[in-house]
Amino acid sequence: MNKRSVKRRPAKASRTLVAGKAVARPVPKAVEPSAPLTASATITTITVSQIAVRSPGLRAHKFRVGQTVLYTSSPVSRPGASGTYKVVKLLPSDGDDYQYRIKNAGEAFERVAKESQLELDH
Repeated sequence: MNKRSVKRRPAKASRTLVAGKAVARPVPKAVEPSAPLTASATITTITVSQIAVRSPGLRAHKFRVGQTVLYTSSPVSRPGASGTYKVVKLLPSDGDDYQYRIKNAGEAFERVAKESQLELDH
């Protein structure tokens, strides 16, 4: 067989099975770059700061990295741990409160504290 004797067939539309029957669905056409955009094809870019402003339910951390805070431990945990600490890292929320990694100069380790356990050191 040579190329002239073989007839080319047009491309078939893709098929989808619906309840045991094959149903043809149209093949989407390529969008030309010069075509004008319709209202349904408009793309909007939103920055993170705009989302925070539009959503009053979202709030930010109360303290910043490097700030000195007063830590009040709960009566269940070590009562002697209360004191002045420095915020080392901001952590995600634990349901109700944001969390922070804090460090006391007199301790060799860091702690994780909830925002409700911290106050601003004056």
